Amino acid sequence: MALTDHVDIYCERLTPAFWAEPVNAVTNAAFLVAAVAAYGLWRRQTPDDRAGLALIGLVFLIGIGSFLFHTFATRWAGAADVIPIMLFILFYLLMALRRFLELHWVICVSILIGFFVLGPMVGEIWVPIIGGSASYLPALLAIFVVGAFYLPKNRRLALWVLASGGVFTLSLTFRALDMPMCDQISLGTHFLWHILNAVVLFLLLRVLIWQRAGYTSAKT
Repeated sequence: MALTDHVDIYCERLTPAFWAEPVNAVTNAAFLVAAVAAYGLWRRQTPDDRAGLALIGLVFLIGIGSFLFHTFATRWAGAADVIPIMLFILFYLLMALRRFLELHWVICVSILIGFFVLGPMVGEIWVPIIGGSASYLPALLAIFVVGAFYLPKNRRLALWVLASGGVFTLSLTFRALDMPMCDQISLGTHFLWHILNAVVLFLLLRVLIWQRAGYTSAKT
């Protein structure tokens, strides 16, 4: 398969044209807004945290990559969409294990490797039920597991982690319903995945910044 092959997996797309998914394309601006908002908070609270800045940069790239995929709709654009997302998931999980749960680096890396290897296997089990959205289930599970173990250490911030998991659950539901509901909703529901995911990423970044700043309660 060539990298220039077209991909049509969303309800809104009816032709291979560049602007065949205008709503799906435009709503990627939500990721850019989330990145800019998180950057402002980062500058005020933890301007020396390079890991946090890198994660903010990845959120910005997620918006750009997803825009490319919903306009060009080719395999290379799909890679530009997926790679920043996977990098964010892996890097944020590493930081959460280290900073939130205060695990040794060796344990953090070991868990990360296990997540990388076993995560796709877990997702595959759910593919017959929710299709390609199943690939995000390991990330959703990781949010709830980290949030639950973080509760005894910092209840307020842990609750925000769990809240982001709740929003992510709703977001993933809309992603999974995009094609099945296409006959009822011609626009599809994928654009809601973009908007809600931008909220999820901002909430996760905000918790990371708050934790780094030494907050024991939710502050702005």
